[in-house]
Amino acid sequence: MTPPSTTAHESRVVELTVETTPLDDVHRLPPFLDARHPLVWMRKGEGIAGIGTALRLEFTGPDRMREAAAAWREVVGAATIADPIAKPGTGLVAFGTFAFADDSALSSVLIVPEVVIGRRDGRSWITRIHATGADAAAGLPKPSPFGAEYRLSLLPGALKPDAYRAAVTDAVAHIRAHDLGKVVLARDLVGHLPLESDVRRALVDLALGYPDCWTFAVDGLVGSSPETLVRVDHGTVSARILAGTISRGPDGAADHRAAIALASSLKDLDEHQFAVQSVLTALAPHSSSLHASEIPFTLKLPNLWHLATDVVGTLSDGSTSLDLIDALHPTAAVAGSPTADALEVIRRLEPFDRGRYAGPVGWVGADGDGEWAIALRCAQLTESGDLTAYAGCGIVAESDPDRELAETAMKFRPIVEAFG
Repeated sequence: MTPPSTTAHESRVVELTVETTPLDDVHRLPPFLDARHPLVWMRKGEGIAGIGTALRLEFTGPDRMREAAAAWREVVGAATIADPIAKPGTGLVAFGTFAFADDSALSSVLIVPEVVIGRRDGRSWITRIHATGADAAAGLPKPSPFGAEYRLSLLPGALKPDAYRAAVTDAVAHIRAHDLGKVVLARDLVGHLPLESDVRRALVDLALGYPDCWTFAVDGLVGSSPETLVRVDHGTVSARILAGTISRGPDGAADHRAAIALASSLKDLDEHQFAVQSVLTALAPHSSSLHASEIPFTLKLPNLWHLATDVVGTLSDGSTSLDLIDALHPTAAVAGSPTADALEVIRRLEPFDRGRYAGPVGWVGADGDGEWAIALRCAQLTESGDLTAYAGCGIVAESDPDRELAETAMKFRPIVEAFG
């Protein structure tokens, strides 16, 4: 049976019945996923995995996140929910991924699975979701073995390396001439995944290789992002802002020098400050107390160092996580500053639709709490098997085209290695 699919304006007619019950400990989530259309959100082996589709909501245009927040309130208000566990990810949840640009051709979606298997803090559970009056999915989902290994070549897409260098040069000139603070420019790689390929293999590689990142798969968007756009948990709001990057050193001493060089780089510190300020400005109307460290710390990932700042506060206006991603997107970390001017430069210099790259990806619960990352280190997979990966850099007045190109290569590495 085709799962219900609706727009925000139609969602009020949907009535769902939701029941969460405990499970014996589930050690691994990926084996339960659909091999071609996985639906998952996990970090350090914990998270939620979705199976099937009970409801799919689609949104487009500049109000897509605001409409999603309103639609979700209607879905929750009409639902009958039994959730004795009451942990993040139990009860009624929807996985979501949102397009970066207001005029993107790719829709933004919230997907409510028929079955959710979750694991957090040593406890596991199963949630069954179905239209009220219909039968719930019977029995326990069974894990399935992974398909054969495969190797995929990813090649330059619409913006070739030389063209990317030229775009950076153009952006730097524009920044200097128009007093623009920062512009984030991305380039793309493309490939084709054979129809028999098991996407779960790439997810496992990402989760194992980048355990401190959010590994996700939502509606064909697959990746492992280090950047928390926003997390809402019982009235507490938090975010992790990343901007400023350098490659890891080949040995301990060189790696230490790289971290010090990043922490003292005026170019990277300036880029980072733009990103931090944009998040603080966006969250300020929703929180009476926001705290951020005055000096960013260096975050170590397997292939690079980032400058990072954690922000935490208390919500003061009852906003949900969907309300907050609407307020935050796009941050200076993925667009630039000032935002409107940076977006105009992006539209002029990037010869492609970013789709959901650099947009919010994550999940929301019935209480509005949720976890959302910025969709970085990711690729979009189509039904036909076409795959497009993206990576971008923050361009400021001091940016060097060769260095920025090299930085995109570092940022492509998780996806290139996972699929190739």
